Amino acid sequence: MSALLREAELEATLARVADKTARVGLLYGGMSAERGVSIKSGKAVKAALQRRGWEVVAIDVGPDLPERLRAEKVDVAWLALHGQFGEDGCVQGLLEIMRIPYTGSGVRASAVAMDKVMTKRALRGSGVRLAADAVWRPGQPMPEGLGFPVMCKTPQGGSTIGIQRVEDEGGLEAALLDLAALDSEVLVEQFITGEEITVAVLDGRALPPVLIRPLSDDRFFDFAAKYADGKTEYIVPAPISDEARADATAQALAAYSTLGLGGVARADFIIDAQQRAWFLEVNTLPGMTATSLSPMAAGAVGLSFEDLVEAVLQGATLHTRRADPDRVAIPGA
Repeated sequence: MSALLREAELEATLARVADKTARVGLLYGGMSAERGVSIKSGKAVKAALQRRGWEVVAIDVGPDLPERLRAEKVDVAWLALHGQFGEDGCVQGLLEIMRIPYTGSGVRASAVAMDKVMTKRALRGSGVRLAADAVWRPGQPMPEGLGFPVMCKTPQGGSTIGIQRVEDEGGLEAALLDLAALDSEVLVEQFITGEEITVAVLDGRALPPVLIRPLSDDRFFDFAAKYADGKTEYIVPAPISDEARADATAQALAAYSTLGLGGVARADFIIDAQQRAWFLEVNTLPGMTATSLSPMAAGAVGLSFEDLVEAVLQGATLHTRRADPDRVAIPGA
């Protein structure tokens, strides 16, 4: 099949998405530590799409995904996956090979944004404000020169899994050994004191910042605070200064553009006493649960949950153009 015919098929599929006649494969669950959160997102997204009249088949992602996609005759994929094998470029690569348009970011952007170390390195010089950091691997001496407290994170952890605040050297050694069981390296970052906010970006448009205020005594936005009702206060639009809002919004847009993201993505920041925003991380497939932040931000500008879910679906595409092998000349062949 020629590249021209393949592109025509893609255009026909996207036309079916535009007129709401496409069969949507809702990919959820998956094989990561964030499976439980993904199941909640998937159920909410499926219900929202069905309320808007879409034909949806839910597929719990596993090793049989290619067979399931073929058997269900999926035209377009809505990715409600989180973590490894879903948010890191793996599923995106499979969908590119199968030529099934999908929501969110492409393979490279997903892989880079999933890794906190690679994300920070990619954002150097972009205008995004980054805390000082060091990367530790087993067998190396403990990082020095950052000062306490520090935050220790596994580079590919999500949903606040694999993150610890450390107050002293003894705690640092214990945290490094603990997190080394989860990943081959640990990101150690200078702790920034302040309030946490998040800025969602939808197709290049920044939504209002959301303030995240844990109600626990240590005010740490951990897994329990993130997903349990009543553990955290969320305020949108965030009650922060105009200066801080403009700073965080500009940085979120810069991160979105620099990393080449697509669909809806969410950048997290700390606002310090000087009203400066400090980048924490970016989520390329943010949660779509009852307590998720991107739908909350969308609601502040009049976008319902169904509006947001449909907007993400309408932006589904392929990110890798397929070459025609019959037209590619290989020197010396």
